[in-house]
Amino acid sequence: MKSYIQAIKILKDGKIKIGNEFINSSNCLNRVSSVNIYSSSDYPSANNSSFDGYAIKSSDTINLKKKLQKFKIVGTIAAGNKPLKKKIKKFQTVEIMTGALIPKSLDTIIPIEQINFYPNKKNAKYILLNKKISKFDNVRFKGSDYKKGELLISKGTILQSNHILALKTLGIKKIKVKKKPNILFFSTGNEITKKEKISDWEVRNSNCHYIHSLNQNFLFNFKDGGILRDNQSQKFKSHISKMLNSKIDLIITSGAVSAGKFDFVPKIIKNFKLSNYFKSVLIRPGKPIMFAKIKGKSKVIFGLPGNPISSAACFRFFVYPYLRSLLGIKEEISFKAILKNEFIKKKYFTRFVKSKLSTTKNGKLEVHILKGQESFRIKSFIQSNIWVMLPSGKSKFKKGETVDCFFPNHSNKILS
Repeated sequence: MKSYIQAIKILKDGKIKIGNEFINSSNCLNRVSSVNIYSSSDYPSANNSSFDGYAIKSSDTINLKKKLQKFKIVGTIAAGNKPLKKKIKKFQTVEIMTGALIPKSLDTIIPIEQINFYPNKKNAKYILLNKKISKFDNVRFKGSDYKKGELLISKGTILQSNHILALKTLGIKKIKVKKKPNILFFSTGNEITKKEKISDWEVRNSNCHYIHSLNQNFLFNFKDGGILRDNQSQKFKSHISKMLNSKIDLIITSGAVSAGKFDFVPKIIKNFKLSNYFKSVLIRPGKPIMFAKIKGKSKVIFGLPGNPISSAACFRFFVYPYLRSLLGIKEEISFKAILKNEFIKKKYFTRFVKSKLSTTKNGKLEVHILKGQESFRIKSFIQSNIWVMLPSGKSKFKKGETVDCFFPNHSNKILS
């Protein structure tokens, strides 16, 4: 039986290839950049004003002290106007709006809130100044945010709404991203049903719906392959054979992966030539998990346990890290929180425990490990908002210790 660290090493060694595609940058939310993306132009594209106000030539104010000097208002420039071609003379000014291009002969903006007008604001002909104004005040310089050719987004970035804003601002229409891995999912067992009203011996097909619901946050395409009954092991074998010549990248099964009479998944998998394989890992929940890479093919199979919390934990801590590696995303980092209550586990097991994350009055993160850690219990899963990972090599975790935390339904990217 493998340790969690050994199993993750096998996953890394069993990586398959995922291709690239070009998509419209408007539609890139939660996609992964497959190359570095560079700024296509300077931004801002020209010097412009950071305030509504008046543009002047700062050298016209060098000798001003307490004596008022009139600056004649000779025009208005709004954002979106073409550059002003009119020649601006000494002691002249132009009214300017935020984002408007600054005439070449002028170099400073005075915000409107700081302006005195003559004869009055309503009928202003002049602005009045009586002190030296610094050069380049309130100017947004060409290329001050991004220079043409400057790195905008690194390869392996999970693209979010802020990236879309930057891409569209800089006029980048098409970008190269990793294709989403295609997952074919099977539930297994005579007890699994799609019915809403069930008998006591039946179980609703919740694992399928849970994993399907993660596909937007966890970067994959999902296809429901249906339910494989206890006597349909050969049908499963046929599906694997078909996958080898299809666009499916991963098959994921739920159930039929342990050591029982009807747990056919590992037996069928071993009919194929495998280059990377593990079955059973020193973890809880999810100990029976299986992984196999088909030798010579870019195809893999994950066998997840059937209990709902085991299936959820195994997807989060095995399948999702594997998907990240396929997409070229750097390894996910846990974030730390202070443990509020003691927890004891078996020393050589890695535990994924349902927990409640909160903050102290001082803004520190703390986490409470919930009761009801059994893999069939969904009440504690609903009450939780975080997974705590407790590593092997230690059995007792004391109140006040720092522990590793992972969000259950999306990655820790928002904290990295």
